[in-house]
Amino acid sequence: MLRRRPALLIRPELDDHALHSVLDELRPGRQLHGLGAGRTRPLWEPVADLLGATGRDWDRRVHRVAVLARNLPPSVGDRWAADRPGDGDALVLGAWAGAVRAAAEGRGAARRAERACLRAAECCPEDPTPWLALLELMRSLAVPPREAVPVWSEAVTRAPWLRAAYHQMLRHLSPRGHGTVGDMLDFARQAAARVPHGSPLVLLPVAARVELVAHRRTALGAESHWHEPRAADEVAVALSDWFHAVTAPHAEAVADLNVLAFALIRLHRPAEAAAVFRRIGRHMTPHPWELLPEPERTFLYWRDRPVR
Repeated sequence: MLRRRPALLIRPELDDHALHSVLDELRPGRQLHGLGAGRTRPLWEPVADLLGATGRDWDRRVHRVAVLARNLPPSVGDRWAADRPGDGDALVLGAWAGAVRAAAEGRGAARRAERACLRAAECCPEDPTPWLALLELMRSLAVPPREAVPVWSEAVTRAPWLRAAYHQMLRHLSPRGHGTVGDMLDFARQAAARVPHGSPLVLLPVAARVELVAHRRTALGAESHWHEPRAADEVAVALSDWFHAVTAPHAEAVADLNVLAFALIRLHRPAEAAAVFRRIGRHMTPHPWELLPEPERTFLYWRDRPVR
């Protein structure tokens, strides 16, 4: 009898099980079909409990706030803010949610979102999250990178080597964002050269190369930069200084593992990729596999391919 392969888990919360439980509890379908009937506590309370338990783990806090802001029904955050005016966690979540929606809602929404970010920053002076919400807003509004740098600096002053801050700035500097290839590569290489051993930020140059794939995907020779000696060196450093290092897991490790596996496949190193895929397991991320034809099928082909 043929055994069915377990489905891939492609979800924004990655492997954060506590975050997944909150999103599952509050998804609109459960409420619509009466699965939330009989509850005696407000809908926002599971979110408040989750962020309260996250505490000063800035890496995980930023990840959770960003995912919640994009995936919670807006009514949950709005109700929380109304029930608990001045609550720092509610203000931070509301600021990021406003930043996500602002570009589609017009200039007035952008001004309100900016004020919300600054109010959250004032209420939570040690928290880098409101500054990253503001950086998200600036990127969505195509603010030039030179104007975004002071906001990014506010975040990294509060949490040096915070992964999310560097990846947000990388996207801002990307030619798909509002920068240039040179800006992006310089930023990635300079940052990676200074990070502590074991930091996932050592992958920044590899992430920048993947951005080059996205930027040049329709151009002749778009894959040629993988053949540069420097590309192999960057991946080797990512393997030795992060993947094989003994470090505590970070909130978006699954995303970094997918980028590393993708790069190893493009470099034609399937044996080394196999070890990365074993750690990924079922947790595929849309980026960067969406850059290839039939992303899920391609991911499964390389993950399940026998190592020779």
